[in-house]
Amino acid sequence: MGVKKGDLIDEFKRHPGSCGLVVKVMGGGEGFQKIVCCDHVLTEDDLVPQMGTPLGRKKGMLPLAVILDEKKLYPDSCGLRVMIMDGGQGFREIVCCGHSLTMTSMQALKFGQMRGTPPSEAGPQGTA
Repeated sequence: MGVKKGDLIDEFKRHPGSCGLVVKVMGGGEGFQKIVCCDHVLTEDDLVPQMGTPLGRKKGMLPLAVILDEKKLYPDSCGLRVMIMDGGQGFREIVCCGHSLTMTSMQALKFGQMRGTPPSEAGPQGTA
């Protein structure tokens, strides 16, 4: 089935004693299979219409608002992009299109930069 842009997956929906990972789908997702966090498997069954309470959520190594981008490591994939909204202390991986996305898939959120565009060199470029 997969997930689509705007979907929220909340670990608290079925596992209230967990770290409370919440991810928002930013793009792609047709090949989404699961998220593994706190040894729980999160699937489409964990979709919620809105983010629940922040109480009891435990942040981990993944900073909030960080993007995990499948295209960064697997250019021929469906391009799942998710943003970490809260929690995440027990985060292990996201499986999509048979690929495993871990912290190595992290992409810093840089405003004004298109996906896949390398950062510009320091200083002005071109001629005036």
